Order: sequence, then structure tokens, then C-alpha cells
Amino acid sequence: MRKVILYIAMSVDGYIADNNGGVNWLNQNEEYIDSYSSFINHIDTVIMGWNTYHQIVTELSPTTWIYSNLISYIITHKNITSTEQIIFYNENPCNLVKHLLTQNGKNIWICGGANIVQQLMKQNLIDVYYISIIPTILGNGIRLFESINHCINLHLLKTQNNNGVIELIYEKK
Repeated sequence: MRKVILYIAMSVDGYIADNNGGVNWLNQNEEYIDSYSSFINHIDTVIMGWNTYHQIVTELSPTTWIYSNLISYIITHKNITSTEQIIFYNENPCNLVKHLLTQNGKNIWICGGANIVQQLMKQNLIDVYYISIIPTILGNGIRLFESINHCINLHLLKTQNNNGVIELIYEKK
């Protein structure tokens, strides 16, 4: 059965990006041990918002789509033509996730942004929270967690300390 997994990094004070949406602060941990390589083996679908997508194609990897081996859903209100691998989706991300869960496949990765994560949390659609806490305090920016109208109980599956980056893996109870 497919699971919906939030795999994301945040600062110690809970931000996933600075006020301008920048994530350069993530690259300050050069000795970080890669857990992404084992994670991605169990994923075939990635969901992200327009800002995350735009940052990837304009700053982080402008010449090559870094998720070419995955089906990518980009949540946006922009009218953009989809390709076979990159699908621009102009509806509620919760409806998309519910639909994808009815299909066969590997797990579904929620890559960002915060608005999508918060919508999915409100409907309790995230099964696993894989959060890397970067030893940086941003002070402000785009917060990962906002208010929701219910409690989500989690079970700790694993913790790992990689050169100061704390990885927490929680599963929904």
C-alpha cells in the first residue's frame, strides 16, 4: 500500500525557507551523510508547489529536471502544458493525493511547499514525517507547521544524527 511521505528539511526554529523563499542555508552542512539515496528508492511520485518547482528549474538545477525518474505533480494555478513526467495540477492537492492513493505504485513524496503540507495535514493525509533538522536558526521565513484544527499523534520510528543534522522519522498512529 502506498504511503504519503513528507521528506523535508527545516531549521531548528521550524522554517523551511527564508523570507524570500531561499534555501541556501541548507548547503552549509557539507559533511552531511546522505539519507536521500535510500529514501528515493521507495518513491515513484513527487508532489510540490509552484514555488518549489520554480526554484528547482531556475536556481537549483536549471538545465536538468532532477526528478526525471519520478512522476512529478506541480500544484499551481498557472495554465502550463504538462509533459509525460511533469504534470501541472490546478486543483486541491488533497484531492490529488486521495486519487493517487487509489492507484498502484510506490510511495508518494511531498516535497514542498508549506501550504501544500498544511493542507494535507488538515485532512490527515500524511503517513510519514521525515524531517531533517538543520542546525541553523533563521529567525523568520516560511514556517513548515501552522495551526490545524486537530491533533495528529505520531510514533517515532527512527532518529539519526549526521554531523549535527538531526533526522526524525515519525509515522502517523
